[in-house]
Amino acid sequence: MVRNADYVIYITTKHGRTWSHLKENDGWTRTGPNGRVHRLSAEQLLSHLLPPLAADQPGLSVRVERRPRGEDADD
Repeated sequence: MVRNADYVIYITTKHGRTWSHLKENDGWTRTGPNGRVHRLSAEQLLSHLLPPLAADQPGLSVRVERRPRGEDADD
């Protein structure tokens, strides 16, 4: 069964700065380009994802990748 915790969501600016978003056991986290980690609600994550997906912010791109085995939040 596929779970949200099986994936990493990346949002990258046109200048190459990337934020990663991970589903952990107790919620979402956002790690910035400088390594600083912030906790997010699902609603906050959605508010970061929708503008680039709707092409309202053309300078941002979204990429989703499967997490490597062994990095699952439930292991």
